[in-house]
Amino acid sequence: MTETSSLTAAAAPAGAGLERRNSLVINLLLVSAFVVILNETIMGVAIPHLVVDLNITAVAAQWLSTAFMLTMAVVIPITGFLLQRFNTRPIFIAAMSLFSLGTLIAAIAPGFEILLAARVVQASGTAIMMPLLMTTVMTLVPPAMRGRKMGNISIVISVAPAIGPTISGIILSTLSWRWMFLIVLPIAVGALVLGAMRVQNVTTPRAVPIDVVSIILSAFGFGGLVYGLSNLGGASATFLSSWMPLLVGLVALAVFVLRQRVLQRADRALLDLRTFRSSTFTLSIVLMAISMLALFGTIIVLPFFMQNVLRLDALTTGLLLLPGGLVMGALAPLVGRLYDRFGPTPLVVPGAIVVSAALWGLTMVNESTSMWFVLAAHVTLSAGLAFMFTPLFTASLGSLRPKLYSHGSAIVGTVQQLAGAAGTALFIAVMAGVTASQQAAGAAPITAAASGIQAAFLCGAIISTIGVVAAFFVRRPSGVSADDERALEAEAGVGAEGAPFAGH
Repeated sequence: MTETSSLTAAAAPAGAGLERRNSLVINLLLVSAFVVILNETIMGVAIPHLVVDLNITAVAAQWLSTAFMLTMAVVIPITGFLLQRFNTRPIFIAAMSLFSLGTLIAAIAPGFEILLAARVVQASGTAIMMPLLMTTVMTLVPPAMRGRKMGNISIVISVAPAIGPTISGIILSTLSWRWMFLIVLPIAVGALVLGAMRVQNVTTPRAVPIDVVSIILSAFGFGGLVYGLSNLGGASATFLSSWMPLLVGLVALAVFVLRQRVLQRADRALLDLRTFRSSTFTLSIVLMAISMLALFGTIIVLPFFMQNVLRLDALTTGLLLLPGGLVMGALAPLVGRLYDRFGPTPLVVPGAIVVSAALWGLTMVNESTSMWFVLAAHVTLSAGLAFMFTPLFTASLGSLRPKLYSHGSAIVGTVQQLAGAAGTALFIAVMAGVTASQQAAGAAPITAAASGIQAAFLCGAIISTIGVVAAFFVRRPSGVSADDERALEAEAGVGAEGAPFAGH
């Protein structure tokens, strides 16, 4: 009896210490990820300032955002390999070092070319952080508690891009564009130093081969799609700048998929597509794409409406978008707890309905619309998205075998980039096309702009209706136990560490 009690007493502190270690690692990753993801949308409001200060065109300045998304789309698919091959701590240090270096270069950049290169370096670090965070949470947190942790991840993924324009608008109202990087730099360096000292290795790396051909196909496939979609929404879109990259991207992506299907038979795929054998994962990815399309499309079009139609200044526009981001962040932890208790369906269904209702409401905006209606619609949309993101992240990755967590995380990140680029391109292209046709028909500029924005939101509303239908089919994943995992690996002819058996 005494021996048993002493063993229990000894085990408790060890378990508590392990829990503290895991919580510290996850919290450090959350803070770091928030800082790096914030930079994805922070440049949009700064474009007019950069055009003047750097003596460049608006099209060139837009590349500071396009290059960031393009780099993310190219690097994220490779993270599935990196997270299997290397330990947590060195990957974290590499990601935050790249981001901090890019931020420093951007802050002191003497011209456009150096600033553009800095954004690419920043994005390289950013691309690694989100899959690292998701994979770490899925590895360390038991299924019964994943909703709460994924709620925190939802704050990073959804709120950071949403409040990026607000923060940049506030900074640019009193300071130069360089301060967008100077303010972030000490936070990034602090996270790097603290993480280098405190983050411990929580995953077990294994020797996995790298397929160079897959990397090249991935770069042309995902990079071509994001580049083509980003240009498609612009006024200067041409066949060579938009449709040719899209065509190259689609062909390369098709070859990439075929190659992964062959390589994954020997566990050598750069991005293991067996994740899509889970219907929950596939449905969640579709809904996630629709949600991200709505989020990024709204982020890009609402400022146009408020500034070009309602004639509000940049600071007021940014402040009106802030409550929606705050609501999304405030609801995320609550939604996570509700997920742990009730599962995804009771959350995703009303969330999808609210998102669709908000987008249908925004189809009615015109030059006489009150800014308070816009504020209410944006807050409503943000609340609906908050009820979707956490359940979708948790259910999608939770439906996978642990061995596929890193690949699932990379796919989630890649889909976010593609959906964000598609949402931006779709909303801008429709808005620009309808606006131009209305002006050609003799409509006043403000009336024509309002019509274009109505049409953009109409496209989003129609797509969101598909999401409402799909939401009813998202189920709580049953999960895969360690014993099931070993059985599946044995059936596939691989050992516990993912390496082929010696006699195979």
